[in-house]
Amino acid sequence: MTDNPTAPRVAPMTYNARGNPVHTWTLTPSHITDPVHCILPPDGVLPVIFVPGIMGSNLKSKPEKGKAKKKTGPVWRLDAGFMGKNMWLAVNWMNKKAGIRQQLLHPARVEVDNEGAVPERPAGTVMASPELDKKKTILALTKRYEERGWGEVSETSYHAFLLWLEDALNNEFLPHKWPQFDIQPEHLHTVAVEPGPTHITQLKPELPIAMPGLGATLTAQLPSIISDELVARGDYRMPVHACGYNWLDSNDSAASRLAERINELMHQYGRNCQQVILVTHSMGGLVARRCAQLPGMADKIAGVVHGVMPATGAPVAYRRCKVGMSDEDPIAGAVIGPSGQEVTAVFAQAPGALQLLPTQDYTPGWLRLVDERGAPAMPRQPVKDPYEEIYLRRDRWWGLLREEWLAPKGGDPITWENFEENISEAKQFHHKIAGSYHPQTYVYYGNDDKHPSFESITWEMQRGSRLNGPNASRPDAFTVSNLQMHEVRDDGRSPVYVGGQAEAIAPPRGDPDMPVKTVQTSYWELHCRMQDGAGDGTVPVSSGRAPVMLARKDSIRQQVQAPGFDHEASYANPLTQQFTLYSLIKIAAKAKRPLCVG
Repeated sequence: MTDNPTAPRVAPMTYNARGNPVHTWTLTPSHITDPVHCILPPDGVLPVIFVPGIMGSNLKSKPEKGKAKKKTGPVWRLDAGFMGKNMWLAVNWMNKKAGIRQQLLHPARVEVDNEGAVPERPAGTVMASPELDKKKTILALTKRYEERGWGEVSETSYHAFLLWLEDALNNEFLPHKWPQFDIQPEHLHTVAVEPGPTHITQLKPELPIAMPGLGATLTAQLPSIISDELVARGDYRMPVHACGYNWLDSNDSAASRLAERINELMHQYGRNCQQVILVTHSMGGLVARRCAQLPGMADKIAGVVHGVMPATGAPVAYRRCKVGMSDEDPIAGAVIGPSGQEVTAVFAQAPGALQLLPTQDYTPGWLRLVDERGAPAMPRQPVKDPYEEIYLRRDRWWGLLREEWLAPKGGDPITWENFEENISEAKQFHHKIAGSYHPQTYVYYGNDDKHPSFESITWEMQRGSRLNGPNASRPDAFTVSNLQMHEVRDDGRSPVYVGGQAEAIAPPRGDPDMPVKTVQTSYWELHCRMQDGAGDGTVPVSSGRAPVMLARKDSIRQQVQAPGFDHEASYANPLTQQFTLYSLIKIAAKAKRPLCVG
């Protein structure tokens, strides 16, 4: 019995592994005859599947075919450690040599690791039976989150957002009680329920409903939510799942894995699950676009929300292959690859990574060389085809990569022919998804001068130091632009040197205890400039806003730009969270109706 004898008795509810509600109640003495209420959530199920960006899925090693069976272990683990920082990545990948990277981060030697960290608190439809003790509660919640796929994706980057989304979508199923919407008394009316005197509160039809969390910036870009859309969305439970993928392998393979996950979930939830919704981050958007093209999949997807997607690629992918990441972010660079040698060792053998390069639809001429006065030193590249004109260029120093970096010391080298095959696969993938978007697509991208991105890549000629002789003549800009790989000195960092050599400087006054310093002499230093445009720190505005400009048919329902966030943490921003919720409402309102409501 309850402390308040007049209060109705309500049976506690949890959800089982199939996502169905389960009510529990202990039998009471026969003289207690008041009814026990089982409050039912909606029967319809419209799962939301989150698809992460590159490097956002946990990976583990897998045994190689034909070799003795060995224990697999994590290769890329994205759990939050000390004070929320990913210490695992730092310990295991900080300043790893190129050969080790090439060995371990090979697409054929890894697979998705589903044993990453998961939350220990309930959220939305993820809950444990109330009679369990703390330890058993955590075990029960862990099992549920693992079943949802949350252990496959980065805890540090995504779990806070996924928890927020699960709570926002599944804590309350009566639309007029949703706190994210400005529901006023005049929006409501009561309806009698027959038989009996019971009345229920409902939203009046066809009324615009404000969503304060969107703020003035996004509200000005978007049409209002309509009360009918909130009511239609209220027909569903919207459990939040995640689907990691092998981001080293082609996004074609990742799309197939996502399609399998969609089919599994629709089978799991049964006849009242007719479709799913995809929410993507960065490269996950390319995966989702390809998935929607697979046979029968577009009809199983109600809609897609793309966040900070490099719709036509990003020039920073070229830059990191040339000079690494240490000058962008020394800490992240030490993990991802401080120089071009470490990045190339992985990048060249990873079709998924190569598919982030600027596509044929990226604005031509994004690669340039300027002389010491800032004047063009060569025609801007590419003119038309980035694959042949830049990525497979072996006869110019500004081509994508140096062939000798394909065979780092201690690695498992690949050949130039292997690399050509991977570039060809990237080109084919780019052509497959070009202009192709699901008919119900919502997009947000970053546009902030405080988070500059590489709209283009500019190599700048600067005079070198300590020339070989006072009368030494420098090669002119035309000559420099046509130098081959072996005619420049390049250790995978900016600058690249033309002529000269590394020279030791003797300690002053012959002091033997002073360290010997080394300087680079050269005719020219070729510096790779830093960011030159607005964006989110990774994806430039031109690529972020490309969907609405390039999409075939009328498939982009809404596309917004927003300031105030960087690429990795974009879903931690309240504006992007609210836009995601807005988009999910709009998509759910047009989704296939669950069979339970006809």
